[in-house]
Amino acid sequence: MEEQKVMTHITKGLLVALVLIIIGLVGRFTGVETAGWFRWLPLMILLIAVIWACTSYASQMNNYVTFGNVFSHGFRMTAVATIILVLWGVLAITVIFPDSKERALEIARKQMEDGGKLSESQIEQALDFTRRSFFVLVVGVTLFGTLIAGLIASLIGAAVAKKKPVNPLDQMSI
Repeated sequence: MEEQKVMTHITKGLLVALVLIIIGLVGRFTGVETAGWFRWLPLMILLIAVIWACTSYASQMNNYVTFGNVFSHGFRMTAVATIILVLWGVLAITVIFPDSKERALEIARKQMEDGGKLSESQIEQALDFTRRSFFVLVVGVTLFGTLIAGLIASLIGAAVAKKKPVNPLDQMSI
């Protein structure tokens, strides 16, 4: 019987990050990145990918896993993807798309004006804060948003993954 090779959390994290980066680029170049449905797409893909990673890991281990093993695999995969996405975000807003900050501020202004609940001075104050802390906001939202979503998906994935109970006494040899 041939031993099945387990896809590591690093490989899965790299793949998920690559898919999310490509989706972000497609959204940017097609102009749908500001659409309401598109903002949720990366999150949904991340959730599905982490749950898949958890169930896939359990399957690759012939379901001889515990909740903790599966959760750990999913969250480590999330951590790998998060690191790559944060690095990509920094690279994208500083080097590749230096106009990102101004585009984001224009979009934010339009949304605040369309909302009609804020005065012009409140809008300017909010945009000034965003302008000053844009880099920190992008890194923080990417870091914590991805980790929290991955945490939730890892818990779900670990809960739904099929597990065969392991009796520690069966592993003892006399």
